[in-house]
Amino acid sequence: MKNVLVFGGCGFLGHYLVQELLRRDYKVTIADISDHSEFLEQITFEFCDISNRENVDRVFSTGNFEVVYNLAGFANLDDAIKNPIKTLELNVIGNMYVLENCIKNNTAKFVYASSAYAMSNKGSFYGISKLASEKIIEQYHKKHGLDFVILRYGSVYSERPYENNYIFNLVKEAILSKEINHSGDGNEIREYIHAADAAKLSVDVIESNEFLNYHMILTGTERMKRKELFEMIKEILNGDVHIKCNESGYHNHYKFTPYSFEASVSKKIIANPHIDMGQGILECIRAVHHDL
Repeated sequence: MKNVLVFGGCGFLGHYLVQELLRRDYKVTIADISDHSEFLEQITFEFCDISNRENVDRVFSTGNFEVVYNLAGFANLDDAIKNPIKTLELNVIGNMYVLENCIKNNTAKFVYASSAYAMSNKGSFYGISKLASEKIIEQYHKKHGLDFVILRYGSVYSERPYENNYIFNLVKEAILSKEINHSGDGNEIREYIHAADAAKLSVDVIESNEFLNYHMILTGTERMKRKELFEMIKEILNGDVHIKCNESGYHNHYKFTPYSFEASVSKKIIANPHIDMGQGILECIRAVHHDL
């Protein structure tokens, strides 16, 4: 049984990652500023603000962790744009506090939750913070030999109500207001992946040396335009939804691809089998109705 530490384990993706780690019989410690987790009886919880070095040091003093995941920090692009200093404090400096402790405590593998925006010249301060952290991780590997896996997540969704769960919030809006309001033109292309599938892949990468010191892209096989997603939701809801695309306020998001020539070369893995997009949306609808 490996001892695994997950920073941000109470968040959106963190929930599914911890669930998958427990399913595979790992011993899990969550470090987070929130203790909102249904797994508290199965894990060890440590309060931690990763922008506070003493907090991070204390968490590492509680055990010998073979694998450390960092999912903490700003995960919302628009929030990051509004809070550039806090974004760098959390996503870059906080990550360095974690890395320093991994070196001091002889952590075998470090897994970093990055983003497709690290490969893009879009994404403003959010993308910059993710790319900066990736480069810093690479330097820690070169200088100290810390093995890493960088996971560049794409468009993750699920039926759980989190602030940064785009599709769930979209479905909720469609049910409650009978409208879908989108600030782009609807032609933006995304490859959606259910959080449960993303979590499985996120654990797969620590169970093989095949992925060591690589940047892995985690997206789904459900490649579609935003407006196709909107139409799918509308059809599942029997057409009782008005779709509005106003083509403004979407300048910091990529349209067709996150790739930019200056980004690091990556490999891509996909979940097979995976949760079907239509089934995933149905689960979102059921979850919203359950709370009404």
